[in-house]
Amino acid sequence: AGGGPLLPDSVLYEIFLYLDHVDVLSVGLVCQQWRAVARDEFLWKELFYRYYRVSREVPRHPAAVSWYDEFQRLYDTIPCVEVQALKEHNDQVLHLSFSHSGCLFASCSKDCTVKIWSNELEISLQHSSNMRPYNWSYTQFSQFNSDDSLLLVSGVFVGPHNSSSGEIAVISMENFTLLSRVRNKPYDVFGCWLNETNLISGNLHRIGRITSCSVLWLNNAFQGIESENVNVVKRLFKIQNLNASTIRTVMVADCSRYDSPDLLLDYEEQLAASSTSTCPVFDLGSDSEEEEAKPKQTPEPAVQELPDEGGVTAEDGLQQFFDDIMEGRVRPAMTDTELETKVAELFVRNRTKPPELNLLPTDSNSKTKYLIFTTGCLTYSPHQIGIKRILPHQMTTAGPVLGEERRSDEFFDSLDHVIDIHGHIIGMGLSPDHRYLYVNSRAWPRDCVISDPMQPPPIAEEIDLHVFDLKTMKEVKRALRAHRAYTPNEECFFIFLDVSRDFVASGAEDRHGYIWDRHYNICLAKLQHDNVVNSVAFSPVEQELLLTASDDTTIKVWRSPRTVRIQQAKQPRPRKLLFSWLMNQKS
Repeated sequence: AGGGPLLPDSVLYEIFLYLDHVDVLSVGLVCQQWRAVARDEFLWKELFYRYYRVSREVPRHPAAVSWYDEFQRLYDTIPCVEVQALKEHNDQVLHLSFSHSGCLFASCSKDCTVKIWSNELEISLQHSSNMRPYNWSYTQFSQFNSDDSLLLVSGVFVGPHNSSSGEIAVISMENFTLLSRVRNKPYDVFGCWLNETNLISGNLHRIGRITSCSVLWLNNAFQGIESENVNVVKRLFKIQNLNASTIRTVMVADCSRYDSPDLLLDYEEQLAASSTSTCPVFDLGSDSEEEEAKPKQTPEPAVQELPDEGGVTAEDGLQQFFDDIMEGRVRPAMTDTELETKVAELFVRNRTKPPELNLLPTDSNSKTKYLIFTTGCLTYSPHQIGIKRILPHQMTTAGPVLGEERRSDEFFDSLDHVIDIHGHIIGMGLSPDHRYLYVNSRAWPRDCVISDPMQPPPIAEEIDLHVFDLKTMKEVKRALRAHRAYTPNEECFFIFLDVSRDFVASGAEDRHGYIWDRHYNICLAKLQHDNVVNSVAFSPVEQELLLTASDDTTIKVWRSPRTVRIQQAKQPRPRKLLFSWLMNQKS
């Protein structure tokens, strides 16, 4: 005990049988030697890697004291015990969001209500707002502002022959009154808070059959201001869309905590951080741009500006292109779709404001924020993540309504960074420290070619959960898998995920919610529903509490075995796992 060689496989096998079948009450009668062996680090390390099927290249969690504690953490603190089912909604429940204090949470549903719940030991309904009087079809997303005084609610607005139009409502948490409403197009932009009183919405302007322009607006939540000298809205960015793509699913990441994250996902970085007081800048990708372009993405990632062709101006290039068409020098003949895209690319080449240089933050106290959204360049299905830096002076509606002054040739804004997913993006979520972006996607076939933007490639049933480091703008870890989806491209819908300090959870179309460990990259639990699980949400102050929302119209409340055991302490029940007995012996 406490040292020596690893135990033989035969002994480990017997211990596994012992853990699974022996009655806890009889363990204390075995012998005193067993108690010594039971806390042997070599034993628990071996048990951990075998039981959870973790690669031996993965080190122990940096915050773990021992392998025994890690084994216990991954069993005893996962929110996998159903303790309550909320059935107040009468249609599909689409989204869940907690307040930052964890005292409240909101739910959105196809029944066109947004419900506010009180998160106590027994969760109860506090308020319900019906949005049908405002001509909404359903509510789809909600988000509390940073001080929990306001709730942003996004829904689908019923307009004449325009099912894609959306609207954002702001509700006061003091008396549940509706403060303002903002149009939002397309509806799956969702919207988000930039700060305590300003929110971001979208609008879409068609330029051609497959070419459009997305405009992102900054709106004041209090739009009843009487003074004519105070703006309540300001344009943030104006971005060109090609090949039927649009900007959707906006969210804001705060860069201020990038140098002090809750959990570093790179193992070498963890080792370096444990021996130094600060976290150095690190590179999780390849050393060359050629190698960086190889991974499972399309060979040429989307860019928002075309390279300069020998100093030829955009006007000259566009005129030359038209002359080539008229004189038959363009071979093979272009389709109408290809022609429209080529003209749009030539038009925008010198009419786009260049991207910000040095996107990666260097000041740990920086007030810079990133606007993150899904977009694309090849087809209408969202297959890229766009990132645009928001500077401090852009975080208020003060100033010109159309935003900062720009030259007449800077008609569009360029993206500062683009991440190509090579698949249909169906969900995104930020880690609590905003250092890592988690992305649900359904992959396209390898080496597929998109010839028609209105016919995207078929998508896989397996959902890949990618992880990107927003400090280095590189993918980290291997993609997580376990959950599945079955709808085709044209019917694909958003599946919301959530990230806590140690875990990441996601819904799925296979009637389950899933929980993974962020450090070990392993699936820890499947949470049963009777239909599609659309959304999951961890309590921001207690990661051992998780909510799941489903098409079966219910919200399920899940707590960890440890929490349930504490709540049932008046009637203790013996458990059949060794470490529970050990904890009792220790106490």
